[in-house]
Amino acid sequence: MKKKVFSLTAASFLVATSVFAEEPVESIRSSLDMTWIMIAAILVFFMHAGFSMVESGFTRAKNALNILMKNFLTISIGSILYFLVGYALMFGESQYGLLGTKGFALMGQGDQVGFFVFQAVFAATCATIISGAVAERMKLSSYMLLTVVMTGFIYPIVGHWIWGGGWLSELGFIDFAGSTVVHLTGALGALVAVLFLGARIGKYTNGKVNVIPGHNIPLGALGVFILWFGWFGFNGGSSLAADPELVPHVIATTLLAASSSIVITALYTHLRYKQIDASLTLNGALAGLVSITAGCANVSFIGSIVIGAVAGVILVESVQFIDRVAKLDDPVGAISVHGICGIWGTIAIGFFDVSNGLFYGGGASLLGIQSLGVLAVIAWTIVTSFIFLFLLTRFSSIRVDEEVEIQGLDFAEHGSSAYELRESYLSQNTEQSNNTFGAGLIERLNNLHASAKSNKYTVH
Repeated sequence: MKKKVFSLTAASFLVATSVFAEEPVESIRSSLDMTWIMIAAILVFFMHAGFSMVESGFTRAKNALNILMKNFLTISIGSILYFLVGYALMFGESQYGLLGTKGFALMGQGDQVGFFVFQAVFAATCATIISGAVAERMKLSSYMLLTVVMTGFIYPIVGHWIWGGGWLSELGFIDFAGSTVVHLTGALGALVAVLFLGARIGKYTNGKVNVIPGHNIPLGALGVFILWFGWFGFNGGSSLAADPELVPHVIATTLLAASSSIVITALYTHLRYKQIDASLTLNGALAGLVSITAGCANVSFIGSIVIGAVAGVILVESVQFIDRVAKLDDPVGAISVHGICGIWGTIAIGFFDVSNGLFYGGGASLLGIQSLGVLAVIAWTIVTSFIFLFLLTRFSSIRVDEEVEIQGLDFAEHGSSAYELRESYLSQNTEQSNNTFGAGLIERLNNLHASAKSNKYTVH
């Protein structure tokens, strides 16, 4: 009898120990998952520093401060708007697969705060894509209103269709980290805004395409490196778990696609222009990153290299078409990088998905679904952006006055400027001497890039 009691007691102890042991393990796993998601969210947030550097470096010095302010305001306003309405429209209870209807201001979503933070920085990323395309001529107030509509309405609806349980996700549409949801949506908003704005003064004259060089390409290059760094969190964090198999795979395909795109862009520009074009090659990194974002978890390493390589060629040709044929003035190449390459990356899943892709014996079904999704997002974003900007332009112009554009938006919009080389030098020497020795040199330094001329085509 004593032996039976002892056996039962021991068995009960082992069962209880096993149960209690499972709880700490599950708790540790959840903590690790949330820690990884928060780290990834911070990396994506830091990408806004990259966008600021790329946009300001690839444009003229007289507009640098304005671009910095736009990026700061975008992440701030975008986060608040996404908290108030965007998250609910995107991830709330679905109505007919079109939009969410619950969770405004995170009401009743207390357990979703970490997920909200990760998604909020994505929403702001979508909006800031527009900033570079409309640089140097759009009113700050008009840009911020467009940001409100993008983060509070247009982007969340696309996100619901694809990530929030909407109709495209039910069809089997794949966009792991947002080639379409984030990048294509932002680029389409930029396209419509550029159509309403028109080109910068002096960009197209007498049928000729004039180069308007950026003032600081090293600054732009630093921005590209920051974006590349942050993209590991952008794609890796989209696993939504610290998965020891999935996360390394996603980061590896992200690395390989960007690297491949850089190499091919450099080689292709050398073949086309007899020199390696620096600004296009920098954008080549972003083209590869955008292209792999949709399928980074679904394609092989070789597939990611091919996707990145194709993106490099697509970038060069699409930039030339948009600038020279369509005559759409996009100072940083955002429409090509995020739009055209976003389409390519999304469609490429139909070919390279290792489970259902055409090249892996899966037939053309997935390719058709991917194409349908791209067309649906194009239609939605262009129509809604057009309606909003059309109505906005009925009340006032969204473009700054000609005098302001020539002077630069920094002083007109913010009462200051990013660089004070000439003014600082002269003010320091006025009291000492009326001789303006060195002023001519400083004037030439300030206007060096503005007066640069090139016989070959470059993009900024």
